[in-house]
Amino acid sequence: MLTNDQVDAALPDLPGWERAAGALRRSIKFPTFLDGIEAVRQVAEFAELKDHHPDIDIRWRTVTFALVTHSAGGITEKDLSMAAEIDRILGQ
Repeated sequence: MLTNDQVDAALPDLPGWERAAGALRRSIKFPTFLDGIEAVRQVAEFAELKDHHPDIDIRWRTVTFALVTHSAGGITEKDLSMAAEIDRILGQ
């Protein structure tokens, strides 16, 4: 598990992500509801390959991704890596 200071030091490399409620979080507003659903599908495919799954909240056109390694009790390098991959997948 990473310390808060370690997570905070990594955040400048992850624009749009924040540390909140013990997880890395990012909300993205898409042009349409279906664009958001497609983004979730793409992230879900990658998450299955990596066996590391974000919590995903869909609210009309806004999708929020939350990353935490529950088995470690907090944010780990796996979560930082997944955040960067989500950004890559979504072209952010």
